[in-house]
Amino acid sequence: MKTFSLSFFSFFIAISGWSEDRPNIIILLADDLGWADLGYQGSNDIRSPHIDKLAKNGIRFTDGHVSASVCSPSRAGLMTGRYQQRFGHEANSPPSSDGMDLKQVTMADRLKKLGYRTGLIGKWHLGNQEEFYPTQRGFDYFYGLRSGSRSYFYNAQKDDKAGNAKAIEENGKRVKFDGYLTDVFGQKAIDFINTKDDRPFFLFHSFTAPHGPMHATEEDEALFASIENTKRRSYAAMIWAMDRAIGKLIASLKESGRLENTLIWFLSDNGGATGNASINLPLAGHKGIKFEGGTRVPFFAHWPREFKKAKEFNPMMISMDIMATSLAAAGEKQSALKKLDGVNLLPFLDGQKDKPPHQYLYWHKLWFSAMRDGPWKLIYVQDYGYALYNLEEDLSESNNLIKIEKKRSDRMIARLNDWKAELEKPRWDEAQVWFRTHSKNHIRIIEGE
Repeated sequence: MKTFSLSFFSFFIAISGWSEDRPNIIILLADDLGWADLGYQGSNDIRSPHIDKLAKNGIRFTDGHVSASVCSPSRAGLMTGRYQQRFGHEANSPPSSDGMDLKQVTMADRLKKLGYRTGLIGKWHLGNQEEFYPTQRGFDYFYGLRSGSRSYFYNAQKDDKAGNAKAIEENGKRVKFDGYLTDVFGQKAIDFINTKDDRPFFLFHSFTAPHGPMHATEEDEALFASIENTKRRSYAAMIWAMDRAIGKLIASLKESGRLENTLIWFLSDNGGATGNASINLPLAGHKGIKFEGGTRVPFFAHWPREFKKAKEFNPMMISMDIMATSLAAAGEKQSALKKLDGVNLLPFLDGQKDKPPHQYLYWHKLWFSAMRDGPWKLIYVQDYGYALYNLEEDLSESNNLIKIEKKRSDRMIARLNDWKAELEKPRWDEAQVWFRTHSKNHIRIIEGE
């Protein structure tokens, strides 16, 4: 078959409307995965052969970020292609009565209008009430949990009791499951992609792994007996199970002849957490804060039909780009992407455009903010002040240049404040304990303690 450039391919499917040429689209989202905790990221004790193979045969984003360093707002940015702060989804974990702004159009909404069937397997975390339910937000099918995290085994007395937002549901009905939850999610994903239907599919496979609680099967933990830290041993086993589920999904795609034209994205919702024995080194920080360890995540795209040559993509990009890029691949008109903060990466990946997709990126949650201007990174901590780093020379953010680079920092502070002035007021808050905890964490790193 003749190989077309990505830009020509996007134009072709846009004018033809041929569903046969539109790719299936899969997002594989890990939860609280550490930067260094995959084989292809250099880990010596974590084994992830199926993920590694995908990454090594795809486009690896070395400066790939999420729009928030915690679960719910990160997902809101991913699902809308917009800075979630623009619609008040700034703090984590919406209260039981609230959720992602109903005026926002999701990636599932958009792809459904383009003729895709849409499914979500796993964690939602964008609202517990019926009006926020996945099948009300563009998904034809949902199997998973409404809220944040839960046991990896069925528990009728706790997580799976009636009325618990952590209970496993299938299209609105509470269901019982047998076995280990990551394996269950994996099989449900395979069932979804194998549903007899001529339409292309969009699958959002939103794992709970390796978010706590640190539950793994005895068999999987035994594979990592050499890891002395018991929590990290469980963490490694949880990643192993996620990798196994991904491997089976890929095998099913390959067996049915659909792998070649399936666009697969892999990333984590934020950096590794302090409580799951993850490793973000050499990045500073972790989940919940604005250092690179909170927002820079393992991130790659795999699409054999169009990404003929595996490579690293070093310019900075962000999870919001997934929506714009996927819509473009599905045939959406470029004019329909203008209201997104995310960028269609296709012309950057095939060399049609040689400038970085983003000059500036922004992060903000309640008391803490950050922005990028190319390699320069500005961090703000309420009641403390600012720090400035040159990531090109100091990826670990250990050398604060705020006093040396005053003109640059003043320009960046002004730009960051201008961006923040555009945002909607947060629709809910977080407990002050998180301000105290994360303020200390930011200051500790800034001051080199």
